[in-house]
Amino acid sequence: MDSLVKENYLKALFSLSNDKGEVNVNELSKRLGIKMPSATNMIKKLAEKKLVHYAKYKPVRLTERGKNEAIHIIRKHRLTEMFLVEIMGFGWEEVHDIAEQIEHVKSPKFFKKMDEILRYPSFDPHGSPIPDINGNMEGKQYRKLSECVKGKKVIFKAVENSSEEFLKFLNNKDLFLDTEIEILSVEPFDGSLSVSYGQGQKQTLSKIVGDKILVTDKIL
Repeated sequence: MDSLVKENYLKALFSLSNDKGEVNVNELSKRLGIKMPSATNMIKKLAEKKLVHYAKYKPVRLTERGKNEAIHIIRKHRLTEMFLVEIMGFGWEEVHDIAEQIEHVKSPKFFKKMDEILRYPSFDPHGSPIPDINGNMEGKQYRKLSECVKGKKVIFKAVENSSEEFLKFLNNKDLFLDTEIEILSVEPFDGSLSVSYGQGQKQTLSKIVGDKILVTDKIL
């Protein structure tokens, strides 16, 4: 089994897991951009290695071993993204594809040193938690900007979608993590939001955008 392919499957399974820890194979195939039979064959191989629980026509679940492997791949990916932004000066929209390549490096010393240089960050440049060396992740309760009501003041803490296109869109709007946002109005018809932030900037954001921006209440 190709190690890179295996790691990509484990990472996708972890990120797609629902509250019960289950993933539909059809959903997995869509995420990875492959056909259902190919996804099913790979899942069977992962099951043989005790990395997933698999039964025909049933959702897939990671075993504890599979979950631990997935978490450490995610740790390497998010640490790398943070290193690229904080140390190398890349934009947050530039780092995903590079981190996809570096996350497969096997040397624990490499990532331990990266973590040390960064002074052990808890979150990546997109606001996602970075698992520590033992696989523990700091949990934060965020909600979507689209769920906020008129007059609410919130702090932008993470993105639901870290695609290059979406991050470039946010760059163009000068919307970055830790920005304070005030909801001026919410359009009942389509859920679009009129917001104010920064140095008096005002924007109308679609519900699609509001769904991808994760926030916490401003503490007064």
